[in-house]
Amino acid sequence: MKFNIFWEEIEIILIALLIVIPVRLFIAQPFIVHGSSMEPNFYTNDYLIIDELSYRLRSPKRYEVIVFRAPTLEHQYFIKRIIGLPGETVEIKDGEVYIMKNGQPVELSEKFLPPSRKTAGNIKITLDNHHYFVLGDNRNVSYDSRNWGPLDDKKIIGRVWLRLWPIKRIKVFSY
Repeated sequence: MKFNIFWEEIEIILIALLIVIPVRLFIAQPFIVHGSSMEPNFYTNDYLIIDELSYRLRSPKRYEVIVFRAPTLEHQYFIKRIIGLPGETVEIKDGEVYIMKNGQPVELSEKFLPPSRKTAGNIKITLDNHHYFVLGDNRNVSYDSRNWGPLDDKKIIGRVWLRLWPIKRIKVFSY
């Protein structure tokens, strides 16, 4: 009798592990925001769920908020917003962001930023295949592609899918 109860408990643990481990490794993982680079949209200690599956099926899109391995420190993770896509030219001048694709301007709609927010820096860069240009929403304090250049898609973990904490700000993100 005791052996049967013990074996049932082992079976429950094994089944739980068989479900949880693949989900955690290949589908979604938690992420806690640290720092002010994404304010006013994400704050320190926001608890997020990162969708790791979407980018196995499609390419990242403009304005998606992503979590990735820091280009300069492999053990650290950053959260930023995709602004420039592969093959585009990104230019920042006079506080504004401009994007060109195939010689044509791309209209940007950065509704997630306060109207008075300016983007510091003076840069012009054409992105190679598999490279993205990412910026923090709090442009004055963000350490982003203006500092370390384009982000290689191999460093992307996934896109922000769900904010679970704080409770009053729970949100599912659809871009």
